[in-house]
Amino acid sequence: MPDQFLYAVEAAINGLMAGVLYALVALGFVLIFKSSGIFNYAQGVFALFAALTLVGIMDGQVPFAHLINALFGTDVHHFGWHAPALLGIALTVVVMVIIAIAVERFILRHLVNQPDIILFMATIGLAYFMEGFGDMMWGSNIKKLDIGIPQGGSFWIEENTAWLGGENFYGFFIDQLDIIAAITAAVLVIALTLFSQYTKQGRALRAVADDHQAALSVGISLRFIWVLVWSIAGVVALVAGAMWGSKSGVQFSLSLIALKALPVLMLGGFTSIPGAIVGGLIIGMGEKLFELLIGVPYLGGATELWFAYVLALIFLVFRPQGLFGEKIIERV
Repeated sequence: MPDQFLYAVEAAINGLMAGVLYALVALGFVLIFKSSGIFNYAQGVFALFAALTLVGIMDGQVPFAHLINALFGTDVHHFGWHAPALLGIALTVVVMVIIAIAVERFILRHLVNQPDIILFMATIGLAYFMEGFGDMMWGSNIKKLDIGIPQGGSFWIEENTAWLGGENFYGFFIDQLDIIAAITAAVLVIALTLFSQYTKQGRALRAVADDHQAALSVGISLRFIWVLVWSIAGVVALVAGAMWGSKSGVQFSLSLIALKALPVLMLGGFTSIPGAIVGGLIIGMGEKLFELLIGVPYLGGATELWFAYVLALIFLVFRPQGLFGEKIIERV
């Protein structure tokens, strides 16, 4: 096969892997929007906070160490032990559930029946609070996250695909972390789909998504559903934060991955879990292929920075509900 074609295939595969990571972040938005109609601007910061908490627990870091030292004149930073990855993940899940309960208790409970813009502004405030709280709790320095996921190209894939091209083609370079992220996302989506379809709580969540008042009339607790869905979104944020943190380090720019999830939502639809996955795959593969085939040869490169948003703009013009979103019809 021509080497140029094989490079395009490699770019497409890597794009699909990157798209899975975008979709992981978008899943958190979809879950909360489906159950409450709230666009959670803080989802990206949730991913950052979860990754910071995971690193802090695994490294045995003392929470609020800088504040404690400033107030009491001490010099404590670490407990002196290191936690295994599985224990760190379990404890971080507990922390994210506690945050979900706090969000329902101190924010959502007081904003029932408020206009959507009020709820959206509340999540913006929550995002900035969580970012500052995470800084104060764990520090603002860049942290390395190692949960045992191998990184770098897969030599097995390279060796078994080198024969496809000529002497200048050395096989497909596929990052092992991206492969594991794709498998993790697939398992997560299947689990969420089964939960939504075959459990009592999942059916209650779908009922709330369809009609809040009807759900209340049959005895479904909105507060419980909100805590549940924000807890699930926190777990999704943990997975996304762990994958992105392992890939590029845990730093405060990690919260900006939420911006890359917005085009994914516009393509897939704000109310569709499969749409979040498909939208992520389209964005990921599209930006890589566009950069390789058009961006570098004709536009000087760097098209990955804006390709997703231009594509989302086109969808907003011609299909604003997205590929899988429900068309909103208002009767007056």
